[in-house]
Amino acid sequence: MIKCLLIDDEPLALDLVEDSLKQINYIHVAGRCHTAAEALAFLQEETVDLLFCDINMPGLTGLQLVRSLISKPMIIYITAYEKFAVEGFELDAVDYLVKPVPLERFLKACQKARQLFELRKQMQNNSLQRKHLFVHSEYNLVKLSLDTIEYIEGLKDYVKIYITGREKPLLSRTTIKALEQQLPSEQFFRVHKSYVINVDYVTRIQRGRVKTLNYELPLSDNYREMINRMIGRPLPGA
Repeated sequence: MIKCLLIDDEPLALDLVEDSLKQINYIHVAGRCHTAAEALAFLQEETVDLLFCDINMPGLTGLQLVRSLISKPMIIYITAYEKFAVEGFELDAVDYLVKPVPLERFLKACQKARQLFELRKQMQNNSLQRKHLFVHSEYNLVKLSLDTIEYIEGLKDYVKIYITGREKPLLSRTTIKALEQQLPSEQFFRVHKSYVINVDYVTRIQRGRVKTLNYELPLSDNYREMINRMIGRPLPGA
């Protein structure tokens, strides 16, 4: 299922897109935003696969919104202006629709997004079979063995990757959400909004804390269900 966010300053336009999406069973509307700033706040808390985004909005435009994102979902622009089409496609838009949008044209754009989503999912599944991860750090592309990563700490637009045998963590300009999506879900678990751990290094779990081989990290109640999945049974007090 593709999770999407609708962004438009006109409530009627949002209603039209949402009504059109009722014709489709593979896209789920996760939220609606009336400004780009509202969308940025939403995306800090939630991960979506696709944005249906207007361009000319108060404050930040839809184009400025997409440029500001480090980890970009798929984008379908829906706007009254044809003149931004080239710039939109330069930002790797899946499609660019000009209002009013015929339903047939809208469904075609959604199908393009579905094909790209399935292709990315296949590539991600293939990546889970790999034993290594490539990250950008200090203007270099660094190859890391997944088995050496003890945990990852998120710091807004950066992450610290703590590696066994390395005195200092590796710093990379990406988000913890983006990096988490590249990691095998059966090996790496989110235990807090700022921490992803390698289950192979976990030595003890107790209320509010997770102990790894070399560190002790906070355990958030928001991620307790994931920890239950990791150990195969509910934690005490869950």
